[in-house]
Amino acid sequence: MASGTEASFAGERAVPVTVLIVDDEDATRSLCRDVVAESGLRTKLAATTEQALDILDQSPIEIVIADLKVPQLGGIELLKRVKESYPQAAVMVLTQCGTIESAIEATRMGAADYVTKPFHVPELRSKLDRVVKLLEVNQENRILREQLRSRPGFAGLIGVSPKMQRVYRLIEKVSQHTYPVLILGESGTGKELVARSIHFSGLRKAQPFVPVDCSALAPTLIEAELFGYAKGDFTGAVHTRPGLMEVADKGTLFLDEIGDLPVDLQAKLLRALQEKEIRPVGSTERGSLAVRVIAATNRDLEAAVRQSAFRQDLYFRLNVVQIKLPPLRERKSDIPILVNSFLEKYSEANGKTCTISEDAMSRLMAWDWPGNVRELQNAIERAIALGSGPILHMGDLPSNLHHSSGERLPQNDEVLPLVELERRAILGAMREAGGDKLIAARLLGIGKTTLYRKLKQYESSAQPG
Repeated sequence: MASGTEASFAGERAVPVTVLIVDDEDATRSLCRDVVAESGLRTKLAATTEQALDILDQSPIEIVIADLKVPQLGGIELLKRVKESYPQAAVMVLTQCGTIESAIEATRMGAADYVTKPFHVPELRSKLDRVVKLLEVNQENRILREQLRSRPGFAGLIGVSPKMQRVYRLIEKVSQHTYPVLILGESGTGKELVARSIHFSGLRKAQPFVPVDCSALAPTLIEAELFGYAKGDFTGAVHTRPGLMEVADKGTLFLDEIGDLPVDLQAKLLRALQEKEIRPVGSTERGSLAVRVIAATNRDLEAAVRQSAFRQDLYFRLNVVQIKLPPLRERKSDIPILVNSFLEKYSEANGKTCTISEDAMSRLMAWDWPGNVRELQNAIERAIALGSGPILHMGDLPSNLHHSSGERLPQNDEVLPLVELERRAILGAMREAGGDKLIAARLLGIGKTTLYRKLKQYESSAQPG
């Protein structure tokens, strides 16, 4: 068939996908075309890398299936050109049985997958479907990110799950008023981002937004930081200094970790909010105060009130409207869009374009994220910084993520039977290899026959007798 010939079939997807098949063998091109057609995708055919590059220049291509031995430049060089000039396109490589190392190298360079020739049609179809699904998820994430970027004042908040949609609705409502807001949530859920969203999408967005971390200041300094001090009040006070409450006047004062504020200062804060006046430390003069207060904490303030660790009247004063942020484990549907956002952010910072493999994404979805969004963000940043290629694999993720959330890790001084250590090593290699037994065997440095035998043992021992 002539190169560049296009075919489209019934059952096209909402987002058309065109597959470019690059192989110098007529039979292979025809077989790949038929498999692609069965999936309802469009095809374009090329017999050389030069023809393939011409087609890529002229037409939008979502997937490239290329033989590593294709004439002229070869499949590896074609892969490089595609990743440099058409980074949104996914590449699958076809390889001969004796060149499996080249296929593995191609995956490290950014290929989405590889198929060994002569291949079985079900295998090609399965891997093609997986790549198509990955493209669809990536496109959905791009659309969602653009929608989030267009939301005024909500920079930094990412998520489209029902629980996050409820948070957005609350932000939109309270931003049009000036009453106090109390934000509750575990560490790393984005409480300051919510506070900033309320301020910068609200009535006082042109006024100061002043954050105060109540847990980071020494108890002896919190009062002076909040309320300011008069000249000569203490040694070193050579000038009168305004407090952060005064700096935030007419704007928003964000009191982060309000649950850590000492009880004696809670009373003074309550008085300032009720009377709308502020008196610096060491001064007898009072100044008027028109500040909106948004407070946040990861503590259970109701329990703190019962234990007399937090004033009940201040709690009622701050808790006019309450926004509770869900932990990441309760909105796991947001993980893919968060991951892609962090990939985009840190890829740009590191001067390279990175994507994530299916096995690595599956591991991220399975983790419970005790550190919430902040932990996920740090994991992606680390993986990009230390990763060896444009695709992040299981081995690039932090070591604690290599185990399921419920799997107990051995302590440094704990001795495990060799058979258990072997089992964990083999299952870990299988996870990192995405279920590919040949790659897992190479990672472990054992023969594939040995690996198959061990896996059968684990399967039989897991079945009820």
